[in-house]
Amino acid sequence: MYNINQSTDTKEAAAIEARRNREKERQNRFFNVRNRVMGVDVQALNNQVGDRKCREAAERSKEAAYGTSQVQYDVVVQMLEKEEADRTRRLAKKVQEFREQKQQLKNGREFSLWDPDQVWKGLPTYLSYSNTYPGPASLQYFSGEDLDRATRLRMQQGQFRYNLERQQQEQQQAKVDENCADALSNQLRLAMDAQATHLARLEESCRAAMMCAMANANKAQAAVQAGHQRCERQCEKKANLAEIRHQSTSDLLTENPQVAQHRTAPHRVLPYCWKGMTLEQRAAIRKEQEVQRSKKEAHRQAEKTLDTEWKSQTMSSAQALLELEEQERELCAVFQKGLGSFNQQLANEQKAQQDYLNSVIYTNQPTAQYHRQFNTSSR
Repeated sequence: MYNINQSTDTKEAAAIEARRNREKERQNRFFNVRNRVMGVDVQALNNQVGDRKCREAAERSKEAAYGTSQVQYDVVVQMLEKEEADRTRRLAKKVQEFREQKQQLKNGREFSLWDPDQVWKGLPTYLSYSNTYPGPASLQYFSGEDLDRATRLRMQQGQFRYNLERQQQEQQQAKVDENCADALSNQLRLAMDAQATHLARLEESCRAAMMCAMANANKAQAAVQAGHQRCERQCEKKANLAEIRHQSTSDLLTENPQVAQHRTAPHRVLPYCWKGMTLEQRAAIRKEQEVQRSKKEAHRQAEKTLDTEWKSQTMSSAQALLELEEQERELCAVFQKGLGSFNQQLANEQKAQQDYLNSVIYTNQPTAQYHRQFNTSSR
């Protein structure tokens, strides 16, 4: 593109400076992560980002609605628990008051049977005009006699009438208490239903307002995203046109090998302009590869010969070791044989000596009388 043989002058310096500036712009465009496009579908990525944001917004709204409903349910449950606790407390208070007022110990039906002061309160069946108790000798009191039967029957009838009236009063009071409890329960249920209806209406209105706000936010977000996409498409189109113009006017697509040579260091190349090696360079590389291959083959043959020599030496060493082991086994056999004959000779000599001692020296055997006399003398 430029005349290499031309001497360095102002025109060449200006051309070099312009090319350097274009290269810097190209590098900035290539290495700018925000603006470059290298095999990535920006539209699909933007759609995925938009879908993810919409999904996250829907999830957030769902969680917010669920949280609102949970809070409302918690409030209702707390109100119900409070009403139940108040009703239980009132009922327990009424039961305690009824027990304190109507169910005293002295008013019990069977109190007279296990009264601890019954013996002291008891009176004889027959009492005379005097306050003295007649004894058995007075013939005025007999065992099994019931002189106050009429008075006792009147008292029993009065007690029975009193117990019957008290039972009727208790039944009427229980009915009144049950009616009051049913009325309070109905009022509580109606209040709870009204509160639940009010909360449901509030929840519905809150949900409608939330959906409306979400729809408006989605519309605004869609409009903003459409504007961003339109601006990005315009920027991408401009960048593509500039890239096409730069590629068509620069030395990147040329086949001139001189373009890749460095101007100040001829032994270096420019990586962004290098189009590959020449035929001479390839031939030199192949020649060098052949030389290396021949050296490697010679080295392999030398290693193979050395391995063969080592193997033969190892085999000869193993053979010599086997011969030494055979000689060692033969020497061991001869030694064992000599040792056996020597042991046999020692055994024969010991046997002959033992026979001599038994037949010549130890001929007189001690009797039992000798042992008795020896024991007596030793005592």
